[in-house]
Amino acid sequence: MPRSQIVHENFLRRVAAGDLPPGKMPTPGLSAAEAVALFHAQCTSRALDRTSRAMQKAGQGFYTIGSSGHEGMAAVAAALRPTDMAFLHYRDAAFQIARAEQVPGQTMTWDMLLSFASSSEDPISGGRHKVLGSKALSIPPQTSTIASHLPKAVGAAYSIGLARRRPPEHRALADDSIVMCSFGDASANHSTAQGAFNAAAWTSYQSVPLPLLFVCEDNGIGISTKTPKGWIAASQAARPGVKYFSADGLDLYEAFAVAREAAEYVRSRRKPAFLHLRMLRLYGHAGADMPTTYMPREEVEAEEANDPLLHSVRLLDAAGALSPEAALGVYTETLARVNRVAAEAITRPRLKTASEVTASIVPPARSSAPSNGPGALVREAAFGPDLKAMAEPQIMSRLINWALTDLMLDHGEIVLMGEDVGRKGGVYGVTQKLQARFGPDRVIDTLLDEQSILGLGIGLAHNGFLPMPEIQFLAYLHNAEDQIRGEAATLPFFSNGQYTNPMVLRVAGLGYQKGFGGHFHNDNSLAVLRDIPGLILAVPSSGADAARMLRESVRLAREEQRLVVFVEPIALYPIRDLESEKDGGWMCLYPGPDERIPLGEVGVHGGGRDLAIVSYGNGYYLSRQAEAGLRASGVDLRIIDTRWLSPLPREALLEATRDCAQVLVVDECRRSGNVSEELMALFAEAGRRAARITAEDSFIATGPAYAATLPSAAGIARAARDLLGVK
Repeated sequence: MPRSQIVHENFLRRVAAGDLPPGKMPTPGLSAAEAVALFHAQCTSRALDRTSRAMQKAGQGFYTIGSSGHEGMAAVAAALRPTDMAFLHYRDAAFQIARAEQVPGQTMTWDMLLSFASSSEDPISGGRHKVLGSKALSIPPQTSTIASHLPKAVGAAYSIGLARRRPPEHRALADDSIVMCSFGDASANHSTAQGAFNAAAWTSYQSVPLPLLFVCEDNGIGISTKTPKGWIAASQAARPGVKYFSADGLDLYEAFAVAREAAEYVRSRRKPAFLHLRMLRLYGHAGADMPTTYMPREEVEAEEANDPLLHSVRLLDAAGALSPEAALGVYTETLARVNRVAAEAITRPRLKTASEVTASIVPPARSSAPSNGPGALVREAAFGPDLKAMAEPQIMSRLINWALTDLMLDHGEIVLMGEDVGRKGGVYGVTQKLQARFGPDRVIDTLLDEQSILGLGIGLAHNGFLPMPEIQFLAYLHNAEDQIRGEAATLPFFSNGQYTNPMVLRVAGLGYQKGFGGHFHNDNSLAVLRDIPGLILAVPSSGADAARMLRESVRLAREEQRLVVFVEPIALYPIRDLESEKDGGWMCLYPGPDERIPLGEVGVHGGGRDLAIVSYGNGYYLSRQAEAGLRASGVDLRIIDTRWLSPLPREALLEATRDCAQVLVVDECRRSGNVSEELMALFAEAGRRAARITAEDSFIATGPAYAATLPSAAGIARAARDLLGVK
């Protein structure tokens, strides 16, 4: 017999017999009506678990990870306001159901059953996943995350204080709200969770407001691996800057009282707290998982005998709120009601086509107040002597700095954050003077943790800011890439476009640095970014293009709510010359503040028809260096700068190469897994004759061999001559 059926029959039998588990008297705080309402939420959560299993068995439900044993989270919902943003653990159906009772017009049983049935009418994901979440309830959707939602919870909590001082146009959270994030005891050990705990403590230790409530639902096990007894308390109770609370999550009254105390502490002190709730897990981890395959049967049965719903029946009776007989009636009536609703939910339409599934990958555009510009005097004060320098050509790093300045003058919701971006102005000086110009609220020196940097950005976006995080080097992104892949990029997909993460992530990357770094500071792989649906990847090659593309990236984030990654080629930051020393051929004048390069527009240099060289970043620069020698050999060529690497501007590239006899793709990234593969496929499918030159499938060395594995100007010229049969 399934464990779910055993637990169900035990409940019916024991309540009818008055055989309830022992425990203390109800903690004061809940009225009779409030306690009964929470019991209704608990019963609904339990009924949904049972029904979802039946739906899956019948082929009408497609994924189950239940909340049974965690019904005490209904009490946490009651202790918070429905406007307090909540990032939920996947076992928190009871929280969402109880919160729905606080907001008129919410039909959570119907909504959640539509999600279980993967119906396209599911109001949160549109049938894309069985997921908790509700826009009306301030619950952004989460899937089966392993604590990846904690860094953005830290960011969202930080945004509340920042919005008090600098309210953004699309502000979503009230001044006195708090943020709650919940997770399991096993997830608390994940590096992502530990980074979030540390970031919260680090922030609070400096007396920076951070109204965040961590809720750890400790059921003592992660899938089949036990959490050592006492581990959560031992590791969290003495953390500086974060106040520790604990309660028995099986006790509805105690859980409410302590959760209310913790929430009030966070709300009044604007400091983070850690609420540790004892829970238990019924039915196993998920789906067909059988706990008796890795736990002694006696232990499983002992947990089942401690069913939190049995505790709730005892407590309600002791408080005089509801008799066991009436509680049993609530339970059975709830089961029947949920089954009736499920029978209707499984008849509702489901997604069928690829276009229906992918419709929410790109979020909807939104209207934003137009900027009238900062005014001449304000701009003059911000730039100071740099205004005079704009009359002369400059290197890329300086033009990016000026573009950032103009953008921040135009859009007060832009906030920069990252390692060393403020006082130091970045490793390469790209953000120099910005903190002096705009203050530490808008140019934030963060702790050295990429997950926390990206989480801060994602959280700020939840409250109407336009974040521009910086990752110091491309290789460092791999420490935190799931914040982009699993959180920011998936949010519009799993919320049917209701929640978005507009941001522009700046990353210094790619190769060719002569005296610095090896593979940690020279990373020439963009594959992980090009593999993320909905993400826009931009790589400029010149300073003027960088300024124009950065403005377009901000427009895409601000108006179209897009997630943009802007990779700045480190080696091109200081480049002045093109063909010979001191020719100044790669420096540019600063483009006017209104100039942009639209998404999908490629750059075309020259009009030759013998050969089109297609490249980007350093490869485009090297191709331009090879140009004079090729023309001297009689090659009539054009050089095309792709600029936008994802989505690839396919039509523009085909048009730019339409009348060329041959195409040479120059890819400074590795041969395997990078953009040259798609470019070659594009040209082959269009019937173009094409070849490619790429970097080796290798990491980058330090020292004299820094560029040995990368394309060179000489190598590009040689490949072009070989392709054309020219000596």
